[in-house]
Amino acid sequence: MKHYDVVIVGAGAGGGIAAGVLANAGKSVLLLERGRPLSFEDVGRDHLRSMRFSRYGVNAGPDLDGVPRVFVEQDGATRIVGPLDGGYHNLAACVGSGTRVYGGQAWRFMPQDFRMASIYGTPAGSSLADWPITYDDLAPFYERVEWEVGVSADCARMSHLPEYHRQYPMEPLPMTRRANRFEQAAQGLNWRTTRVPLLINSKPYGGKPACIHCQHCVGYACPVDAKNGTQSTVIPRAIASGRCTLVTGAMTEKINVDASGRASGVTFHDRDGVRQEVGADVVVAAGGAIETARLLLNSASSREPLGLGNANGQVGRSLQGHYYAGCVGLFEDDIWDGVGPGACIGTCEFNHGNDGIIGGGLLADDFIATPISAWNGMLPPDLPRWGLEAKQWMRKNYRRVADIRGPVHEIPSPECRVTVDTGVRDRFGIPAAKLSGFAHEETVRTANFMDARAREWLLAAGAVDVWGGGHGRYLSGGQHQAGTCRMGDDPHTSVVDASCRVHGHDNVYLADGSVHVTNGGFNPVLTIMALAWRTAEGIAAAW
Repeated sequence: MKHYDVVIVGAGAGGGIAAGVLANAGKSVLLLERGRPLSFEDVGRDHLRSMRFSRYGVNAGPDLDGVPRVFVEQDGATRIVGPLDGGYHNLAACVGSGTRVYGGQAWRFMPQDFRMASIYGTPAGSSLADWPITYDDLAPFYERVEWEVGVSADCARMSHLPEYHRQYPMEPLPMTRRANRFEQAAQGLNWRTTRVPLLINSKPYGGKPACIHCQHCVGYACPVDAKNGTQSTVIPRAIASGRCTLVTGAMTEKINVDASGRASGVTFHDRDGVRQEVGADVVVAAGGAIETARLLLNSASSREPLGLGNANGQVGRSLQGHYYAGCVGLFEDDIWDGVGPGACIGTCEFNHGNDGIIGGGLLADDFIATPISAWNGMLPPDLPRWGLEAKQWMRKNYRRVADIRGPVHEIPSPECRVTVDTGVRDRFGIPAAKLSGFAHEETVRTANFMDARAREWLLAAGAVDVWGGGHGRYLSGGQHQAGTCRMGDDPHTSVVDASCRVHGHDNVYLADGSVHVTNGGFNPVLTIMALAWRTAEGIAAAW
């Protein structure tokens, strides 16, 4: 049996960072990824099949067959779902995972995001809690990621955050026509704005070229590789060190532990379906909030029959993602100039300090919508979805509509859960993830509040009609999935400690969004990366 210093399960945002840090620290690393490396041609430009519009297919995994999940409806009925079903809560499965096709918004969480319970209390029925670390603990690692992976932004505009110690490595990308309009409107409302930080090169950086301003950022791969994901930065550097081995098409079945709870390695199925076992001194799980919880639950032992780290029933609880609040505005002139990436201007005026609201959220202009995405999500509610009237509306107004949207800080619920269903198994015979629960009512209230702010902004920018908004209660755990294995000092209410080590297992760590106690009112990828960097440096320093 081969033996490595570290085995990392999952080559996404967190796993890729951990591989880079640990390989550079001199450790031998085996990086296991269930997907495969995807070239630009593999991902393609099909508007009907992408991670942004996946009704007819996905372009960054997983495979559609043999990867079932079970979704529990609000009435308790269950159904088996695949990646094209919204109940699946899909996250890309490839080298880089979501960073291969994301838009790359690189927001830091605010200091208040780490102290939600202290600021707002704990609403009944929620699991709102403070993080065991603060913004100051994570700030140096935010900076490391911004420079090592590459972020374009302007720290002078980040007035919602403490003062930076170092400017971003690249200036923001150019403003678009609509962003200029929105910035002027925000000034009229006396709202502070900031430039959207992006993991996209505004100039040649890190051996990669600058953005060419095409229209296909979110949901697609970059044609010139100006978008910085782990697949194009830290993972290649780790492999180049000669100390990191990347194995793709590898589905991990379980983390193996001895009688004392110490991990000895993992068991996985290779791309040919052959079951293999490798040894390791340290195991790092980084498969995303759903797959990491599934892996721990499927790693039950005689010592922990309910799953690894699950002696207190905390693994899988408080699954959260992001409600995306906002509205669409129709303008009398062409507000869309076709210049990518599109996300330029945002406001953090409403992330905290809203009367009667717990938390808040970010609002920003969104990435450019392809025609089919606009058809799917930006048409007026009273417009027919077929026929001549609909076609004429699209021809006239596609360039005249714009949306203001953003993630809402969710209030976690312990009943939003990942469990496993032993009666439903994937093509390797591994029990499938079972997803249940729906958002806390305070999340819905915050989302409705943010809808109203988006409407206000659009009207101030000159929109002659605004529509959209309004939210029900549903499970939110898709591309921004988090929770399920939360950080905390108390093993009775958390799964990992402040160093992201699983309680009771001195050599098992997690490095993805699963450890987030709360998920902020921001896109979470920079926090996932920063926390993974901190975790990996801690592992290297301690051993």
